[in-house]
Amino acid sequence: MAPSPRRSSRKDANALPSASSTFWAIMILVGLLIAYCSQLAAGTCEIVTLDRDSSQPRRTIARQTARCACKKGQIAGTTRARPACVDARIIKTKQWCEMLPCLEGEGCDLLINKSGWTCTQPGGRIKTTTVS
Repeated sequence: MAPSPRRSSRKDANALPSASSTFWAIMILVGLLIAYCSQLAAGTCEIVTLDRDSSQPRRTIARQTARCACKKGQIAGTTRARPACVDARIIKTKQWCEMLPCLEGEGCDLLINKSGWTCTQPGGRIKTTTVS
């Protein structure tokens, strides 16, 4: 005859599996919440990294990486000195000034080789942006 399974006389003996499944249910919900909240709304961008190098006098080199969730026919670009989704045609034809990359009041000019653009402020200060 097979021995009968032992039953514990402790009241909390069955509490451990219940707590364990509750813990994992909460962990799954937290993971889903994090995944959902990290999604960008369609047509929006966010800056992921921004590096500045001011080691040279009178010159600052800035590099930034943006993450965008663009709609169909759009691609990541720059509008008013901020990352934005722009018409993909602008990027393909390298007509950078059409995406309005400079701040209001600044003038935009294409670089000769179309590798980027310059934004000229009314005081004469020039900001050059190259695309890589």
